[in-house]
Amino acid sequence: MQTKRRKPANLREIFAKNVLLHRAKLGLTQDELADKCAYHRTYIGSVERAERNITLATIEAFANAFSVEPFSLLVPSDE
Repeated sequence: MQTKRRKPANLREIFAKNVLLHRAKLGLTQDELADKCAYHRTYIGSVERAERNITLATIEAFANAFSVEPFSLLVPSDE
């Protein structure tokens, strides 16, 4: 019997998962991503754990770091 994967429950969780996926795809450490976004490494970790209620500016900073459109970080991923 195959189990269903749990989908993220809210935008904060969707964003967190997408940040983690993009960071992994690019092979970046949290420190490297922090440098690209101009945030502290601990902030990156708290975003990836969906602990932060982020702003539009934060979404834009991460999107720029990943070279993606901001909206793409708010769409559930199949990965």
